[in-house]
Amino acid sequence: MVKDKEYIDSVKLYYSFLKTEFNCSKIDETINGNVFYDVEFKCKEKIISISYENIENHLEVIVFILENGKMPNYDDKTKTLHLKQLNRLVISKVSKEEILLNAEYFSKYNAKNELEKKLLKEAKELRLCLKHL
Repeated sequence: MVKDKEYIDSVKLYYSFLKTEFNCSKIDETINGNVFYDVEFKCKEKIISISYENIENHLEVIVFILENGKMPNYDDKTKTLHLKQLNRLVISKVSKEEILLNAEYFSKYNAKNELEKKLLKEAKELRLCLKHL
């Protein structure tokens, strides 16, 4: 099982581009015992949630498009965009050069375990998607 501090520190590290490139601010950390962790960032009219279910070993990155400053309904597929869905929408717009530059940006990171590998993979994907969203 992953410890909450370990998870949050990894998110802050791998997703630091949200602050430096997209002017996002961390708005919330949710820790429900050792079962569920979530870190949220706000970027203009978006909230980005990076959550992990420890027991299920499930990582989920979701971009919520705010409606009049409020969170949309979770089931609204047009405003609640899971990273897998975003990848499908954006991948055709991404050039090979962008993919290579993105890989170069993340080459400074060294994932130490399976969860960090997942976090790093999804951070890479999110960074590319946000540039085209």
